[in-house]
Amino acid sequence: MIRALYTSATGMKTQQTNTDIISNNLSNVNTTGFKRQRPNFQDLVYEESRHPGTPNAMGEEIPVGTEIGHGARISATQKLFTQGSFEETGNPLDLVIEGDGFFQVTMPDGSTAYTRDGAFKMDSTGSIVTADGHSLEPPVEIPEDATDISVTSDGTVSYRIGGEDEMTEAGEIELVHFTNPAGLSSQGRNLFQETDASGPPIAGRPGEDGLGTIEQGFLEMSNVEVVDEMVNMITAQRAYESNSRSIQASDEMLQTANQLRR
Repeated sequence: MIRALYTSATGMKTQQTNTDIISNNLSNVNTTGFKRQRPNFQDLVYEESRHPGTPNAMGEEIPVGTEIGHGARISATQKLFTQGSFEETGNPLDLVIEGDGFFQVTMPDGSTAYTRDGAFKMDSTGSIVTADGHSLEPPVEIPEDATDISVTSDGTVSYRIGGEDEMTEAGEIELVHFTNPAGLSSQGRNLFQETDASGPPIAGRPGEDGLGTIEQGFLEMSNVEVVDEMVNMITAQRAYESNSRSIQASDEMLQTANQLRR
């Protein structure tokens, strides 16, 4: 019965963490480019009092053993990089990746981060940057007197000045993808960084080598499904309650044993 108390406690802690993950998903339901997390559960070590296949007193093989588990834990939180829905904005610097890939941005320390958030802006020098001022990599600059900005599906950025008929090319947007995007490290602010688990970034032109294409005037919304998360929350709450009931039952059994008299 003492074992049951601690086993149920691990279940309650696991479901508490599960609820934390669900809450984070729901809180980012309107975050551009956000990818929902899914917890992976794992059972804990087993106490084995009899091994399967052990011979009995008659020399016969025992078909099954005796094992008692010690609860559960969350072994990993996995990012699911399924495509989110698109929202039309009409803003020429709002870009969406239709398919696989990440935009590259340069951080203040010179390192490179990766994002699916295509809500870009233009700073005082004409450089295309994120909302936090991180420059797009490779850098693209647009003159302040540009009247028309165009981004094609293959990442070519062009602009028109004044009454000119011809578009002037400003640069090309390069995308990257990873062998294991779930291994990327979440940095907050819609940014990811490379890890040993993700593998190195594989750069390429949009629409080539398995990379997605770019659509102008759209944003990718979160891939969180509110209904699914609410169902998951109810399931986690009921599992939490069930584990608490197990603790209560074990406590009552201990109380009964303590009240035995000769």
